[in-house]
Amino acid sequence: MARILITSALPYINGVKHLGNLAGSMLPADVYARFKRAQGHDVLYICATDEHGTPAELAAAAAGQDVRTYCDEQHEIQKAAGEAFGLSYDWFGRSSNAPNHRLTQHFAEVLEKNGLIEERVDRMIYSVDDARFLPDRYVEGTCPHCAHVGARGDQCDNCGRLLDPTDLIDPYSAVSGSKNLEVRDTRHLYLLQTKLEPRIRDWIGSRSDWQTLAKSIAYKHLDEGLIDRGVTRDLKWGVPVVGPDGGPRPGMEGKVFYVWFDAPIEYIGATEEWAEATGRSWRDWWRTDEGADDVRYVQFMGKDNVAFHTVSFPATILGSGEPWKTVDTLKAFNWLNWYGGKFSTSQKRGVFMDQALELLPADYWRWRLTAYGPEHSDSAFTWEDFQASTNKDLADVLGNFVNRIVKFAESKFDGVVPDAGEPGPLEAKLEADVAAGIAEATAAFEAMEFRKACQALRAVWVLGNEYLQEAAPWTAFKTDVDRAAVGVRTGLNLVALFARLAAPVMPFSAEKIATSVGATDLSWPEAGEALLAQLPRGRTVAAQGVLFTKIEDAQVAEWSARFGGAEAGAAG
Repeated sequence: MARILITSALPYINGVKHLGNLAGSMLPADVYARFKRAQGHDVLYICATDEHGTPAELAAAAAGQDVRTYCDEQHEIQKAAGEAFGLSYDWFGRSSNAPNHRLTQHFAEVLEKNGLIEERVDRMIYSVDDARFLPDRYVEGTCPHCAHVGARGDQCDNCGRLLDPTDLIDPYSAVSGSKNLEVRDTRHLYLLQTKLEPRIRDWIGSRSDWQTLAKSIAYKHLDEGLIDRGVTRDLKWGVPVVGPDGGPRPGMEGKVFYVWFDAPIEYIGATEEWAEATGRSWRDWWRTDEGADDVRYVQFMGKDNVAFHTVSFPATILGSGEPWKTVDTLKAFNWLNWYGGKFSTSQKRGVFMDQALELLPADYWRWRLTAYGPEHSDSAFTWEDFQASTNKDLADVLGNFVNRIVKFAESKFDGVVPDAGEPGPLEAKLEADVAAGIAEATAAFEAMEFRKACQALRAVWVLGNEYLQEAAPWTAFKTDVDRAAVGVRTGLNLVALFARLAAPVMPFSAEKIATSVGATDLSWPEAGEALLAQLPRGRTVAAQGVLFTKIEDAQVAEWSARFGGAEAGAAG
């Protein structure tokens, strides 16, 4: 049994996340966590809301709330949305909680002791009309590298270069649009990443399990040249900058740590929250001198977060000189787009997590976003593709198989697993083919190749349908009841097996499928199992109704009008 620590990129507190956020971090992390648990491993899946920074302050003000009350409410909303989607977090924490404050201040202290943080008088953008210093992302302008208009002061979304606000051409305030900006002196702490560049490069080179996308992004930023990064901001909401006595640091009163400095530390902080709530230890998951050396740490995130997790956060961890666990495997995802454009709340384009569940149950979305997600390239969500994959994969292939065989057992075999007859060459071939398909799916899940894994699952479901066509128990029943019994018993065992295979991706449906044949085992099949002889003969079975309802053209038209379709996507 392995110990596996899984984290997914922290969803920002400002609003419910859209399907692209779900597909690019939280959902694949959950699928992997469920798969590894089903194999019997000790899994700890940690996530949290990322609550600090200017966006939270502005959103709270817009809602007429103080920022703590706003974050309290939004955390509960996001937690509920995750649970409704079946995200099996072991803990869903908050970056504003005490453990993250303590740890963030600890890392700043040890980094400074190691000569890796220094205090500088900085020149930063001040918006006269907004009467505030503007954090990096709230200064926008033209990228000096690719001339993209609308680049943020921390990063250009077009070319991916990390920026400083003063680099931008023709900058303006993203808060008000004002160009009445000045560069003023302000005192801040800087993390000296330039001193850590060789160590970070060597560390990245030692990560043999990283995919090409993650490593290429990491090396791109190293090759462009690291810069020393400011890790404090002129804000009220965040982790306070303190001095050695725990009080405000002289000369830096009223300043907080930069949200991108404290947010990744919350992976550790949320684990401490979990430990406090469960009576467990968090240190043996994170400190290699206290037992974490045997932990495999896997991170999931969208490609826009990779630079911070392969350079900035490792700079904090490695620079501390302390024996912290670092990531072993980083799984990065590309963009899930809405038709040809981006998701946009303001322009009524795209579906968000809470809205999605108003339309269809979670497993419909979980299948689509996993089986056709943005794994190796950007992909587009369209209503038409969603309709096609739901109707073909789920309704026609999986759902139809389960209902067809269970209902036949009810009508012709008194609703029990038949006892008569013994398997023959047809069943032997089926078992070999199914075992090969499961081996393929297992390898793909292990490699975190989720699209390939789902293709392998679908292929196994197809084997079941092909078997029923050939065995044809409804025809055999007229002349050879024993032969029909073998076909039905085999089919019912496939139902139990299909539930186990579907469970990592579609946990709610898996339980319902298993219930139809009285099964409770949703563990992942092991090599060498007697796959077609799991159900005891004579067990009662009962159809659970339609598992997956087909999506009709009228629904597609209605949803396109409400959330945007091809026209809205093209506009993005």
